[in-house]
Amino acid sequence: MAAASILMLVELVVELWHPLLLARMIDEGIVPHDFGQVLKWGGLMIGLALLGFISGLINTFYAADASQGFAHDIRQAMFRRLQTVSYAAFGRFPASTLITRLTSDVTQTQLAVFLGLRVFLRSPLVMIGALVLAVSVDAKLALLLLVVTPLLIFLLGLAMKRGFLLFRAVQERLDRMNGTLLENLKGIRLIRAFVRGEHERGRFAAANSDLAGKTTAALRLSETMIPCVLLVMNLSVLVLLWLGSGEIGRGTVNVGEVVAVVNYATRITGAFGIISMMITSLSRARAAVTRMEEVLRTEEGTEAAADTGADREGRLETVTAGTVEFDGVTFRYPDTASPVLESLSFRVGAGQLAVILGATGSGKTSLLQLIPRLYEAEGGRIRIDGEDLRRYEPESLRRAIGYVPQEALLFGGSVKENLRWGREEATPEELEEAARRAQIQDTIHDMPEGYDTVIGQKGSTLSGGQKQRLSIARALLRRPKLLLLDDCTSALDARTEARLLGELRSMSCTILLVTQKITAAQQADTILLLEDGKLLAQGSHQELLQSSGLYRSIVQSQAREERVNHA
Repeated sequence: MAAASILMLVELVVELWHPLLLARMIDEGIVPHDFGQVLKWGGLMIGLALLGFISGLINTFYAADASQGFAHDIRQAMFRRLQTVSYAAFGRFPASTLITRLTSDVTQTQLAVFLGLRVFLRSPLVMIGALVLAVSVDAKLALLLLVVTPLLIFLLGLAMKRGFLLFRAVQERLDRMNGTLLENLKGIRLIRAFVRGEHERGRFAAANSDLAGKTTAALRLSETMIPCVLLVMNLSVLVLLWLGSGEIGRGTVNVGEVVAVVNYATRITGAFGIISMMITSLSRARAAVTRMEEVLRTEEGTEAAADTGADREGRLETVTAGTVEFDGVTFRYPDTASPVLESLSFRVGAGQLAVILGATGSGKTSLLQLIPRLYEAEGGRIRIDGEDLRRYEPESLRRAIGYVPQEALLFGGSVKENLRWGREEATPEELEEAARRAQIQDTIHDMPEGYDTVIGQKGSTLSGGQKQRLSIARALLRRPKLLLLDDCTSALDARTEARLLGELRSMSCTILLVTQKITAAQQADTILLLEDGKLLAQGSHQELLQSSGLYRSIVQSQAREERVNHA
């Protein structure tokens, strides 16, 4: 940027010097018919023009390099910030707006940086330098420029302020259109199954038309402003020519001086043309910068912000046994009134299998998400191995956890690459062991390329049960002390699920399993029965059969369903 700026200044000096040299050539060479002076000043002008050309050419290279580097660094900074903020802070930005901010918004600012280093910074300096030099040549003629130029600058400032508001609305409409597109790409199978293609085409057309309308309104501002500014400046040049001819007739100025002032006026006109076009680019860039800053300044809600003085002392690096204890924990999602979990207290011993049961919305998933600190509890304490959760380094804590969410999420690539996403240094033998425990080994061996088989985006070539078992195998590769399974066996048949749980029980880790299946609960060391975010009962299968009416009704309901299915 510094090199580009220096070269731009060289180009600027050459441009502003030319009218003065032209005036000297006219007054000392052309008017008195002195060919030697014409060659002298003309040669100097050609040399300076060549210097300006070379400076401009190199400036373009540096400006392009600087703007690309700027865009690269901004994208990296935004992506790093999104990787470090808490899940609550992350949830404030829909996926569609994040995509727009990391792509379109960054591109707008990149273009503004390039044009700024190339022409935008130069144009105001050309305008100021031309005004100063025009006054130094003939203050009386330059007076018209001193009146017209500030007035037009003021009007352009108002237009730019208006343009910022319009282009911010454009970017918001782009978010909306991207959101509609993203939903359709994710739900294309469902859309076709429900024959909702026409409806979705209408939704996208509405979002697309809204974006086009707002963009047209924003561009119309600059399209109207540029001709008006150029008209005023060209009229000013005509007035200067008329006034200058009168001054020449009276003998108060030389022809070269009038030519120089008129030349400076035309350069101011050209600068105004560029500045008028700048309104569009800078208005877009300003709107984009505001939206990017919202991401870059998202700090509240991070783990560091949640840790207070006493909690930050004596940081713990590793989870040793895996005991989990909730002591009066209350939690509510951001911007919601009702708590999802309320005064929740329980203890799961190291190496135990705890099954979490409850109706939809009872807080099962929320409970699991508090353990790796995807969200922060509002009240109470969560302890791991008897120590407050916040004493553990967040990354160290998460390395000790294997987490399988409700929706099995796989990445584009091979089976091996997806498994090693859990632990990059895993050996082929460890891959085999994790796959065997997750009951997916035979399926992988039946694939065309085995572990090298490409499974498609989000595992599109796999069934629901296969994706769940691959996700479980990926978590097992981490050799976790805590294994959190969020209803990730729903697509498995009873026999496969039983074998899977048998393998998991043989591992030396504490397991918290969210499920709706009583068959899984029967194998648990302890069962947590949740209702409306509160712990209704805790105990083994037999204990809850004796003490909990709700648990008995769940058992009886599933038994009846099983009899009907067998019948």
